[in-house]
Amino acid sequence: MFAVIQTGGKQYKVAKNDVIRVEKLNAEVQKKISLEEVLLVSSDKGVTTGSPLVKGAKVAAEVIEQGKADKVIIFKKKRRHNYRRKKGHRQQQTVLRILDITL
Repeated sequence: MFAVIQTGGKQYKVAKNDVIRVEKLNAEVQKKISLEEVLLVSSDKGVTTGSPLVKGAKVAAEVIEQGKADKVIIFKKKRRHNYRRKKGHRQQQTVLRILDITL
């Protein structure tokens, strides 16, 4: 059984016991949360798609950690003008473990 969920403007295919990294969610570590933006659920009975969301479907998850992603380097250069700029950015992220998928 798997589901496709939407969070942080991105879509993730998840199954039970998967560990995923998503955009930062306001939740404490070791707390259980419910993700209700479920776009598709596939089980042994068949595939259920939403338009756009599946009604009554939820994905239960546990917050494992709050942290930052790897650094992304932004480098700008204009040749022959002695113009160089270097910046870095680390995006906030939340690590989730999927506990259950319910219809």
